Amino acid sequence: MAIFLRLTRALSALLLAAFLSAGFSNSCFAQNFSLYTPFTGISVPPGESIDYPIDVVNKGSSTRTAEIAVEGLPKGWTYQVKSGGWTVSRISVLPGEKKNFSLQLQVPLKINKGAYHFVVAAKGISTLPLAVTVSQQGTFKTEFTADQTNMAGAANSTFTFNAKLRNYTESSQAYALNTMAPPGWKVSFKANYKQVSSVNIEAGHTQDISIEVDPPDETGAGTYKIPIVAVTGATSADLTLEVGITGSYALQLTTPTGLLSTSTTAGNDKRLELLVKNTGSAPLKNIDLLSTAPVNWNVSFDPKRIEDLSPGQTTQVSATITTDPKAIAGDYMTNLTAKTAETSSVAPLRVSVETSLLWSWSGILIILLALGGVYYLFRKYGRR
Repeated sequence: MAIFLRLTRALSALLLAAFLSAGFSNSCFAQNFSLYTPFTGISVPPGESIDYPIDVVNKGSSTRTAEIAVEGLPKGWTYQVKSGGWTVSRISVLPGEKKNFSLQLQVPLKINKGAYHFVVAAKGISTLPLAVTVSQQGTFKTEFTADQTNMAGAANSTFTFNAKLRNYTESSQAYALNTMAPPGWKVSFKANYKQVSSVNIEAGHTQDISIEVDPPDETGAGTYKIPIVAVTGATSADLTLEVGITGSYALQLTTPTGLLSTSTTAGNDKRLELLVKNTGSAPLKNIDLLSTAPVNWNVSFDPKRIEDLSPGQTTQVSATITTDPKAIAGDYMTNLTAKTAETSSVAPLRVSVETSLLWSWSGILIILLALGGVYYLFRKYGRR
């Protein structure tokens, strides 16, 4: 009996030692083999692609192989494990070394705001808990926005809006771009500096779009809405732009008869009546009268400046043109200009310079004197 008891105790001790030895070995191995990343908790928007760099560290004395998996990943999330350009599922690490892999994680577009937890595991050996906070409520649609949706200016201006079209769906979309602008308004779209009528956008991507709005020059003052729509067979988004028209700026400089030609003689003054008319829909202020004339000519205006001119109003000014006394007979061009900060009008005036009456009589007198001299010489010496 005593011998039997001794054998039983010895066997029990051996089994306990073996068990403890095995447990200790696994515990040590677990401590010597670990997964590490510096980014254990991050915040991202819906649809974001995350790339975790993860190290597999083997501090043990033998080569170990681990099967890599992601556990507890929320529904709809997808991932890939990449290393050395390959998609991998198992990694071997030499003793005292480490290997790295990339966990590429795709957050879905359609997702609720909040924190999501999952684990990267070296199965049966080590785990790495990770947390991703989705910063905003996810969508499953298209979004059309602009940096600035309203502008103001004259009717003869072109308004350029910078917009963004975001494809929040799970597939590539071809968006047709359309507008329902008022009649006569011109709206054009540009993407990548080229005029387009449609754009292709990959899932989860954004396209910058420039929208140019050109109203008719005669558009009256007021606020106008320009609806824009981007549409596909599966989704659509709209954007409403607003243009405030302060009026159009236009000016006309002419003569009462519309005739832009006159005549004068060299060295004389020629007074010419002119009409300045505001043909736009906005008031004009500080209209200056200017000229471009041949060398040694002078052009003066009375008045030189029109302080204010209401839409549709006409005012009369006079221009006095003084030609060069030595000007040769012929046609000359003189440009008369009415100019404001917003617009201008040029009247090209043709000035015919004729020979003065004094020079005409002088020429006739010289001819007569020459003829008289010839007659005298003929009478005196003709009979010899």
